[in-house]
Amino acid sequence: MARLGRWTIATLIFCGAGLTIFAACSEALAQAPPTYKVDASWPKELPNNWIMGQVGGMAVDRQDHIWVLQRPGSNTKDDLGAAQTPPVAECCISAPPALVFDTEGNLLKSWGGPGAGYDWPTSEHSIFVDRGGNVWITGNGARDRQAIKLSSDGTKLLLEIGHPSAAPMSNSDTTILGRPAGIEVDEGAHEVYIADGYLNRRLIVFDSETGAFKRMWGAYGKPPNDADLLPYSPDDSPSTLFRNPLHSVHLSKDGLVYVCDRVNDRIQVFTKEGKFLKEFIWRPKTLGNGSAYDLAFSSDAGQKYLLVADGENNVIWTLLRSDGSVQGTTGHAGRNAGQFHHVHSVVSDSKGNLYTGEVETGRRIQKFVLVH
Repeated sequence: MARLGRWTIATLIFCGAGLTIFAACSEALAQAPPTYKVDASWPKELPNNWIMGQVGGMAVDRQDHIWVLQRPGSNTKDDLGAAQTPPVAECCISAPPALVFDTEGNLLKSWGGPGAGYDWPTSEHSIFVDRGGNVWITGNGARDRQAIKLSSDGTKLLLEIGHPSAAPMSNSDTTILGRPAGIEVDEGAHEVYIADGYLNRRLIVFDSETGAFKRMWGAYGKPPNDADLLPYSPDDSPSTLFRNPLHSVHLSKDGLVYVCDRVNDRIQVFTKEGKFLKEFIWRPKTLGNGSAYDLAFSSDAGQKYLLVADGENNVIWTLLRSDGSVQGTTGHAGRNAGQFHHVHSVVSDSKGNLYTGEVETGRRIQKFVLVH
């Protein structure tokens, strides 16, 4: 459950006290940070003796179906007792990489994995479903230097940007990617934005129909480069370069580009042309994997809040989008329902409910219902 500030609690008491100032109450609550409650019954048990591995990415489509990109290769021998020869236990076998759920937790379809004609990633990372139902997938494996666009059932390759390679980092090469992470499509402009990534350190944009390179930039909108970086230190000035991984990219309704620079503990905000506007730095003493993994926007018309997944501190931060100030948190480190172990992804459906995915040994998805 999200922690409520004193102002929010006072507002709830005031609005529930039988007073007749309904308009004022509605307006006050509309401005309050959103709060959430975990739905411990979501999702339902997987069929076919399947087990889920690390959850690289999640997406929500126009039907409010929740797409999950998980890593079958992350399951251990102990997880896969039924898959051994001979079987050593009744359960389990790895589920397919792409799993699609409805808001009630029912599994609707599943597919994915290596196939003829395209290069499936060796380590599944991010997924995005565009308005046409096409599915975009990236991977962060050692040779994953590509993003693929597939039909909604995964049977047809529509586009591949880049290709697998063992080449070193190259932030100037636009023919391949660098272990790409987050991906999102600007439908109106027919452009795809890629947070690139675990090897490269750039935000790069391609034509979403042809794959033609459009533009790219680094931290603060500067040209990306391959300069060496010292390890992150909270005592240093903010880095003039993105660090690996540049982990996610999302577009707001008002046309801004939000990038999670994970290990630098910050989100940077740009115009679509790459002009730097501002950055939000929080919990800068966070070391390890950093505090800025992924984000979703609140469901109000103005997207007043950012819901930021922090896989090192294992919370969802509620930030005011205007200035990045912390307004509350959801979750806590742990393994119970509503807690996290390496929360990696967060997405929101049309009703404002949140869905999260965990990596490392968390390896699960959860639903958080919007309370208000």
